[in-house]
Amino acid sequence: RVRYIFDTNRTRRRIHVARVISMILPSLLRSVSFRLTLIYMLFFGGSAAVLLGFLYLAAADTLSDQVDATIEADIKGLAEQYELLGTAGVASIISERTRRDQGGRTVYLLADPIRRPLVGNLSNWPSVDPDKRGWIEFELQDRGSPDGQTYLARARPFVLQGGLNLLVGREVRELVQTREMVINTVIWGVPITLVLALFGGFMISRSTTRRLETINATSRQIAEGALDERIPTRGTDDEFDRLAIQLNKMLDRNQSLMEGLRHITDNIAHDLRTPLTRLRGSLEGLNQNGLPAEDRLIGVEGAIEEADTLLSIFNALLRITQIEAGNRRENFANVDLAEVLTDVADLYEPVAQEKGLKLVLCCDATPPIEGDRDLLFQAVANLADNAIKYSPPNGTIELQSADSTITVSDNGPGIPNEMREVVFRRFFRAEAARNTPGSGLGLSLVKAVAQLHGGSIRLKNNRPGLRAILKFR
Repeated sequence: RVRYIFDTNRTRRRIHVARVISMILPSLLRSVSFRLTLIYMLFFGGSAAVLLGFLYLAAADTLSDQVDATIEADIKGLAEQYELLGTAGVASIISERTRRDQGGRTVYLLADPIRRPLVGNLSNWPSVDPDKRGWIEFELQDRGSPDGQTYLARARPFVLQGGLNLLVGREVRELVQTREMVINTVIWGVPITLVLALFGGFMISRSTTRRLETINATSRQIAEGALDERIPTRGTDDEFDRLAIQLNKMLDRNQSLMEGLRHITDNIAHDLRTPLTRLRGSLEGLNQNGLPAEDRLIGVEGAIEEADTLLSIFNALLRITQIEAGNRRENFANVDLAEVLTDVADLYEPVAQEKGLKLVLCCDATPPIEGDRDLLFQAVANLADNAIKYSPPNGTIELQSADSTITVSDNGPGIPNEMREVVFRRFFRAEAARNTPGSGLGLSLVKAVAQLHGGSIRLKNNRPGLRAILKFR
């Protein structure tokens, strides 16, 4: 019974493991990181196999060449001794060398023309045919081994003058051992390399997947309504950090547009209700019976004026939307900011004089910028119009251009620090400006034009008054 329970639990574990693998494997195969890991593993393993194979061939060839060179030098020396000392001299040399070589590392055999041994450490001539280069390989019994182990020997036969046969060789156990060692290294090294490559690729894939999952998680939160969520960065300035920074900039821009859209909806509901109510009242007045023709004409003109006001507001909204979308770049050309400022001054100088204001123009040499001249003129004109509108009598309006910057200064009430960002919202109007003409779209248009040209708009204290600074690249 105990054995049955053990086997049952083991079977359940195997089934559980198989289910887990069947669930994980498809997701892994769909993962780009896992596929890249497999490619990395195969490439790394193949490179290791090629390297180890080259090492094997290089080591084997080097050792084999060394053995062959030693044997050939030995043969050459014995042939020279044969010419000087004859058969007896060579036989004496071979006997002396075999006597000193107790381990049998060298192979010597001098035989008669029919290959019967005369002197040497071989009992008979090896029955092996030489290869194309004249070398033979055969097995010899290790005389120093108690269990009669054999080893491989490599030799070269040579025919002396007079028909004697000379065989000179060496045992190549070290060469065989080196080859086996390199082969074992290849057999074990390639799988180990593949495992290490798989592990390294898995760790890299895991790190990459975590970074991507962070981006996915943040995207899901934003899609669910958390528009203020942003992708976290690690401060490493790597590719993922740069991607996160760019995506966060895009999310900031989208959030700003969404908030702007919400503010537009709210402001349209509040600020356009008054002119629409006046327009409806005018039309109701015109619908009265017995209304004099003169009063009817005045009512029609008032209705047309209200309708023109509404049309101008909607045209301004459309213009701002087009500018923010970047659809006004087709008219870009080199523009001299000093000329734009001069034209604005010429246009508004009579208006300023009529209100008792002094308009001062100060234009320094400025490098031309690439932009839309009409939009730049309209942006500066809006700033000048606001400065004239809110400046007290006997005040000074200063228009200045220098270093790709336009500054419009006045002596009016200014704008508090806490409101210098919200004034750029569409339809925003401070309580002090509710009774003055306007729709609250002027500064929104200025900011949109500045962003279209890669510039910025800042509001600063002029003590007293306000300074609006338009800076372009």
